[in-house]
Amino acid sequence: MAYNVFDIANKLLLAAEDDIRMELYTNLKLQKMLYYQQGYHLATFGTPLFDDEIEAWLYGPAEPRVFEHFRRHGRMGIPPENREPFIMDDAEEERIFHEVFEAYAAFSAYGLMVKSQGEPP
Repeated sequence: MAYNVFDIANKLLLAAEDDIRMELYTNLKLQKMLYYQQGYHLATFGTPLFDDEIEAWLYGPAEPRVFEHFRRHGRMGIPPENREPFIMDDAEEERIFHEVFEAYAAFSAYGLMVKSQGEPP
């Protein structure tokens, strides 16, 4: 089942805020984290995590609606818009989400940009 891309974005923002090692995500980092979440979900389950298309932009993969929604933050960190935890319907999806978060969250926005541009989709 595909989820709303804004629910997934907020889930990432909330996870970053809750992780004492992290700073709030910028729009650039959020875009790359959405890209990796989508990719791993597709590879693991054969279905998209969200239906919105990710596009190839100058600074790497981006989801246009989420980018536009958070554009007003510029290069500043984005606080979660909803404090209610979004829980996926399937425990395995939830597990994969957290594994991907842990694997990529420590990268800087720039590091994720370089990484995503240097790999095949």
